Amino acid sequence: MEFMEVLQKRRSIRRYRPDPVPQEVLNQIVEAARLSPSAGHRQPWHFVLVKDAETKKRLGISHWAAEAPIILVGCVDTETRSPPLCYVDLAIAFEHMVLAATNFGLGTCWIGRLGRDEPIKTALGIPEYVKVVAVTPLGFPDETPEPKTRKAISEIMHYDKF
Repeated sequence: MEFMEVLQKRRSIRRYRPDPVPQEVLNQIVEAARLSPSAGHRQPWHFVLVKDAETKKRLGISHWAAEAPIILVGCVDTETRSPPLCYVDLAIAFEHMVLAATNFGLGTCWIGRLGRDEPIKTALGIPEYVKVVAVTPLGFPDETPEPKTRKAISEIMHYDKF
């Protein structure tokens, strides 16, 4: 897919087929995150791919999300890295993964978990100093949502001053 097509096709998917995601595709999605930029090149992120059905149920996320073949959990190491920039770094890496997933015909739905991460941390054994920032279901879509209306460029772009 061309890059602009990937951007135009990305949707928040809330229904997934049970088909497994090939490991080689997962590897490329993780590679997209690995290649993303970070402040001071610190790469403060960690990702947990959850496939086990019982573990997904214990994450405290919506039932529709837990039904996806995979839950991808994006975390930051706040102790040894550079807060608050580590949160921005994770967001960039996570979005790289979301766009890579779209490129491979997979669906995602970004779900913010910052400050609501205890069930996830408990279920996955995540250390105290690591914070869960976002999760996304990951799998082949079982729906095709219409595109959302977006603001015109003239409403969001300013030149030389606000």
